[in-house]
Amino acid sequence: MSTGVLIVDDSHFMRNLLRQILEQDYRILGEASNGAEAVKLYKEFEPDIVMMDIVMPKCNGIKATAAIKKIDPDASVIMCTSVGQREKMKLAVKAGADGYVTKPFEEPSVRKALSDVVAA
Repeated sequence: MSTGVLIVDDSHFMRNLLRQILEQDYRILGEASNGAEAVKLYKEFEPDIVMMDIVMPKCNGIKATAAIKKIDPDASVIMCTSVGQREKMKLAVKAGADGYVTKPFEEPSVRKALSDVVAA
């Protein structure tokens, strides 16, 4: 059975890009455009991995990661961050992020981040 992934990003373009990179080797269980939707979909689908954008409206990725980790301490969350967001990344790790990928996405780095989390 393949690994299920939830993709969370407020940018439709970024969600599509991640889907294209991942759908060959992973099951895409759902997509969310903000952190509140992500928490709701996490409860519904119980994905193996969440690809979580940091900066989003309504509920950012840091708050959503903390909420998901509260529901499931073993949840695997990989943060998607823009270059130059070091402080936000530190907060995301504090909230429980298991890894990160830097935008703009490059297929090898996305695949490596997921395989590192799956292997852990």
